[in-house]
This record gives sequence, structure tokens and C-alpha cells, in this order.
Amino acid sequence: MTASAISADPNRSPAAGPEPIVEFRNVSISFPGNSVLDDVSFKVGPNESRVLLGPAGVGKSVLLKLANGLLCPDSGAIHLFGHEISQMPEKELFSLRTRTGFVFQEGALFDSLTVRDNIAYQLIQEEVADDEIDVRVRESLRFVGLEQTFSLYPGSLSGGMRRRVAIARALIHTPDLLLYDSPTGGLDPVTSTTIIELIVKQRDVYRTPSILVTHRLQDAFTMCSHRFEPAEDRMVPLPKGQYDVNTTFLMLSEGRLIFDGTLHELVNSDNPLVREFIE
Repeated sequence: MTASAISADPNRSPAAGPEPIVEFRNVSISFPGNSVLDDVSFKVGPNESRVLLGPAGVGKSVLLKLANGLLCPDSGAIHLFGHEISQMPEKELFSLRTRTGFVFQEGALFDSLTVRDNIAYQLIQEEVADDEIDVRVRESLRFVGLEQTFSLYPGSLSGGMRRRVAIARALIHTPDLLLYDSPTGGLDPVTSTTIIELIVKQRDVYRTPSILVTHRLQDAFTMCSHRFEPAEDRMVPLPKGQYDVNTTFLMLSEGRLIFDGTLHELVNSDNPLVREFIE
């Protein structure tokens, strides 16, 4: 299975279904003395990958936590899988969260647990049988190319391997939505490309909608300009002048959404804040 690709046509809109997977409607949130997000509205459609750009401290990670119900907005509405979650009780939110996979900054693994138990943490809480857990964990590890780490502890892994384990953990429930919080932050360029290749693989093989937070333009452009080729088991570039139609961009500045559109629209934007960021 390969990604949809089109020529760089400025009039072509990204594909989206009638029911958004996530929708923010005029969402604002502040912490004491600090307005973080201000009147933010956008959608994530079925099969759509949204790349959320912006410098550090503009509210990108907060936006992800709002999308998953880990934070509640001060105003506005957030819809997840068709449910309005802004004021939803925690007990009702739990079932929706199990449909999402969240890759936290730095991986956020438990150093006292093996890789197997880190990935299976939620399954263990649900008292799933050990044999089934082992099968599902190995399947997730195989997807990220780390089946040999099954019995190891995170402390013995490199930074890049820890991020790949975090992605395996996010995939264990076969999620309907993936949220990536700066998965390449602090990694060298080669390792960063390995992580992005896994994200492209998930996008193109399973078509899981996602929001990827990054401040690295290289990550964003790689996602748009490549597809995963199952026959070769690797990421390959799209023909020159083509890009993945379902990978689109958002950009935050000082808590406000200043861009929402395609790669073509991003690189041709006349917004001075967008120009400053991409140049």
C-alpha cells in the first residue's frame, strides 16, 4: 500500500472525510499568568496526518494534551471521535483515550520495567493473558524493528531505540489516532530520519490519522515528500513535484493558529511569521 500523491497543485485540497477524527472549535486555555492557546480552530480528517509546527513554548504540547482530554480548555469545544470531550467526566474519557496512541517527549518509558512491560503496561492493567500480551508486544516491536529488545530494560537502549519503543507502545492497541509529541527532539539527523520513517510507515500501511508536533522542518518535508514502500520495506522519495496529499500543516505563534494548509501553501505563504520560520 502506498501514500496518495499528487502534483503540487495549489488548488488541490487535502482529502478529508465528513466526520473529523479531532476537531477544535475556538479553543483557548491559559495557565496562571500565561495565555497558551487563543481561539484555536482546526480539524483532523480520516487518513489525515497533520504536522504542527512552531518554535518552543507556543503551546504545541498543550494542544496534544487537549486533543486527548488530558487537559480541559478554558473555552471552546473539542470533539474526539465525534464526542465533545471538553467537560467530559474522566471515567467516560478513559474509553476514548484507549483509542489513541500518544508518543510523549523523550519516550517517557518506565526505567524499572522491561521493554515488554513498558509496551504492555495498559494490557497488564486490563489483565490480558500473558500469552496474548507477548504476541502483541512482539508484533509492535517487529513493526519498529526492535524485536530483540523484548526482555531488555530502557536503560540499556540508545535514545533512538527508546523513541522506537515508545512508538511500539503507542501502537499496541491499534489506535484510531496517533499523537506524536516531538518524537525526534534531541536526536541526531540519522536517528531522526529513522523515527520519521516509522511514522511514514504507520501513515501509509495502516492509514492512522495523526498529529505530529515538531520544530524541525526537515521532519515535515520528509513526511510530505516520501512514502513507505512495503515491497522494499523502506521509505522512498516521491517523484519530483509530488507530495503526500493527506499530510498537511498547522503552525502556531504566540498561542494563535497562523497557518492551516498544504505544503504548497506553506512554502508560498506571504505571512511574515510563517516566512521567518521556514526560511
